[in-house]
Amino acid sequence: MTEIISLFNHKGGVSKTTTTYNLAWKLAELGQRVLMVDTDPQCNLTGLCLNVSGVDDLSDVYENHRIDDLKKSLAPVFDGGLTEIKAANCYEIPKRNNLFLLPGHIDFAEYDVSLGIAQELTGSLKLLKNIPGAINQLLRKTAEKYNLDYIIIDMSPSVSATNANILMQSNFFLVPCSPDYFCNMAIKSLVDIIPNWFEIYENLKNHSSFSSADYKIPETKPQFIGTIFQRYRPRNGMPVKSFQTWIDSIMKNVNTLLVPALKRHNLIVDESKFSSIVNDLEPFNISNIRDFNSLIAQSQYYNVPIYSLTEEQLHQHGNVKKNMMDNRDEFNMTFEKLAKNVMFLTKK
Repeated sequence: MTEIISLFNHKGGVSKTTTTYNLAWKLAELGQRVLMVDTDPQCNLTGLCLNVSGVDDLSDVYENHRIDDLKKSLAPVFDGGLTEIKAANCYEIPKRNNLFLLPGHIDFAEYDVSLGIAQELTGSLKLLKNIPGAINQLLRKTAEKYNLDYIIIDMSPSVSATNANILMQSNFFLVPCSPDYFCNMAIKSLVDIIPNWFEIYENLKNHSSFSSADYKIPETKPQFIGTIFQRYRPRNGMPVKSFQTWIDSIMKNVNTLLVPALKRHNLIVDESKFSSIVNDLEPFNISNIRDFNSLIAQSQYYNVPIYSLTEEQLHQHGNVKKNMMDNRDEFNMTFEKLAKNVMFLTKK
């Protein structure tokens, strides 16, 4: 069975895109067949994978490589056509076997209105009955075509009908965090947002108007598999005090507010699984990833994860080169551990 994992936090700047890219690459490196899906209209993941910038460049890539983007793949339903959804033609990452991309599109945001109307009207308009299950149908058909183990979704930083649809039809979700005030507030708001989305989709599943839908909403309860802390500066291998203070505050809100809210709806994996991979101070945090610093620029330039950069690609000498190599190797261990934790939490 293909497991769909969404990375979601409506607070921007928490490194969802770089985490999606590096995690998916590492999962593929460990022998999994993985599809990355860019559902953020900003298309940062698409640009990172295809090494392009701008809408014109993306259009050229789609035509030259004969690949489908997310908007085009969903057009048969969202644009009112009568043709069925088919598996997407995905971009195969050239430097990593078993890794694929379903590119995003800047106009994908237009479909949010249709999803919102379909959710509010609970299918009373027959033309909208297939819309809520369309994205999941596309992903499942594409998973069959490519024999995928995982689909990793890079979601936009927003509270939207589209994000509700994606998250509620995922098997699992991660919440990337940054150690700051705004992320702390975002965690508090998720306490209401996620249960509200869950109730909306439970009502949709059970509504008679959707019983005749061709693309039914799956009987899925997305399971929380933890937070990932990123973008902090270390000192002696640990976050500096100012960052650690925010990490402690956010984790307190995760433990005392978010987790209990998710438990009430059975939206979290078995706690015993967490206890075997995390420490007592951060019981639901499955990884700490420090600031990438200058390595991220080299990673983007060469279209490889930071931990796959060669010595030549670092373009440095002496102690600077040695420090960068040490950092690269540390990130390799960090993402390998993260990927193995994800596999442990998601595989039955």
